Amino acid sequence: MSAEVPESQPPAHPAKGAWPADVRTWTAHRASLVAVVAAFAAAGIWALAGGWPGLVPSLPRVAEIAVVQAPTAAQPDFGPEQPSPDLRRLAHWIVSTSDHAGAPFFIIDKPKARLLVFDGQGRLQGAASVLLGLALGDDSVPGIGSRPLADIRPEERTTPAGRFIAEHGRNLRNEGVVWVDYDAAVSMHRVLTTNPAERRLERLASRSVQDKRISSGCINVPAAFFDALVYPPVAGGAKVIIYVLPDERPLLAVFPGLDGQPKGAGKLGS
Repeated sequence: MSAEVPESQPPAHPAKGAWPADVRTWTAHRASLVAVVAAFAAAGIWALAGGWPGLVPSLPRVAEIAVVQAPTAAQPDFGPEQPSPDLRRLAHWIVSTSDHAGAPFFIIDKPKARLLVFDGQGRLQGAASVLLGLALGDDSVPGIGSRPLADIRPEERTTPAGRFIAEHGRNLRNEGVVWVDYDAAVSMHRVLTTNPAERRLERLASRSVQDKRISSGCINVPAAFFDALVYPPVAGGAKVIIYVLPDERPLLAVFPGLDGQPKGAGKLGS
């Protein structure tokens, strides 16, 4: 601490105009320097905007900096598959809104008797022909799941359309199945070959969609495809959603606003 300036007192302020000459000179130059710096700053900004292209060639223009690409909306990847317009529309909605919550999902195109399996990013993992309910129709008859198969009339053997939460289970033959609608006893399972007269393997290989209408409502899947792509994610605990396109009803009648509500997903497959 200086002995000349006690701690409790500030140093005396010189009277106006009493500053030393060198200080007065610096003060005068300081104002000029501030003006010069401001002018260069303004020139630099103008140059960045393109006023003097050669002044700062290493810097991009302000307009170029401001260009920001909007993120691309999520899109399903169908691979080599050629989806119908309804299937494409539904798949796009599923992926773009994350209706599947990032889990694998299945779409069954009933008009084409086709099953498509997608991963959580909406990329096609595989597609296969499937066998469906004998009758055209998009609803299950109430109480049909508790009736013996022999008592189900041909016109009642429909595969319901809608949005379903897949469930892993076993049927009365102790076979692993994927329940689509447990109450209606509708499941996805390996193609049944217990009745040779039905020629189910031949039907799967047929080009005719009509040939693929044979079951009591269940979705019969080629065994290798079922074991590789259908059963594992569901049995592994993934919250797989199954979307079934309608036979007859308009798409929006089954998926109102493409925002279908989930229905509940043993019993003997058909």
